[in-house]
Amino acid sequence: MLLAGRRLLPALSRAPAAAAAAVQILCVRPTRNRRYHHQSRFYSILVPSDEVIINYRYGLPLITLTLPSRQERCRFTIKPMLTTVGSFLQDIRNEDRGIKTAAVFTPDGNSIPVSTPMESLLMNDFKLMINDITYDVQCPNKEKLNSEHMTDLDDIKSLVQRLFTALHVEEHQVKKERSLLEKIEELKEQLQPMEELKTKIAVGSEAKTNRLLWIGLALMSTQGGILAWLTWWVYSWDIMEPVTYFITFGSSMTFFAYFLLTRQDYSYVLIKERQFLYFFHKRLKKMDFDVEQYNKLKEDLKEAEESLQRLRQPLHLQLPIEEIKQKN
Repeated sequence: MLLAGRRLLPALSRAPAAAAAAVQILCVRPTRNRRYHHQSRFYSILVPSDEVIINYRYGLPLITLTLPSRQERCRFTIKPMLTTVGSFLQDIRNEDRGIKTAAVFTPDGNSIPVSTPMESLLMNDFKLMINDITYDVQCPNKEKLNSEHMTDLDDIKSLVQRLFTALHVEEHQVKKERSLLEKIEELKEQLQPMEELKTKIAVGSEAKTNRLLWIGLALMSTQGGILAWLTWWVYSWDIMEPVTYFITFGSSMTFFAYFLLTRQDYSYVLIKERQFLYFFHKRLKKMDFDVEQYNKLKEDLKEAEESLQRLRQPLHLQLPIEEIKQKN
């Protein structure tokens, strides 16, 4: 034990305390038979540097510095967009009550206001003065940190999204489905009286349009009968032939005028639909039917039903493939 002590003392005397990297300590521990058991243990005592170090972890800057009172290294986590220079200096004072003065300067010695955000401070190198000691602080490379910072943030966002989906997807789907069902039921209740009134108006307009078509058929039959009576009983065909020609030509002019006014071909189907819409909208105005509100409710109902259909799709629920096959 004495020999080990002699070897230890010269080593300690030759190496300064601030530069010692490892120290061998001889431990003495009594046993039950009161004999001393000698055991050598090695402790790595890494003396921290006095430099102020800035590095990034999980996208947040970490500032590591030495507290003057206890000569201990302390790491401060900075939130760049929330922390200011003043709050950072106050955190240092709170950690070490022996700090009387703390300030931040630019590399050329100009004082930096305490209201400056740490995000702006960490964009360039600066000087940190604690009591009478001034530290030259070098910020890491900006381009590399920006890419690493964005990568870390993207990874964190993706992880948080996956965790939230895994933990709350079922509950969220149930709440969303219940909300959509309630909305659909409410919209149907609002549309029910309007649908009944619309159906009533449509039935009346359809009946009136059919009556008009039958009246047109009756008029055409009457015209044919009159022409036949004039041709065979009153006049001869030589006299009635020019009359029928001008009647046919007049009908052609009528069809062309219809095209100019409506920009549609003259067909019985289109004429029937046009006449039906005319009677339908006329009755809507007469019965104070709110067309805009009806259309809005129909669009909202269609959108809600489509959202509910998409919500119930297995792929949207992110179910496993086997479970999707079983449901299908």
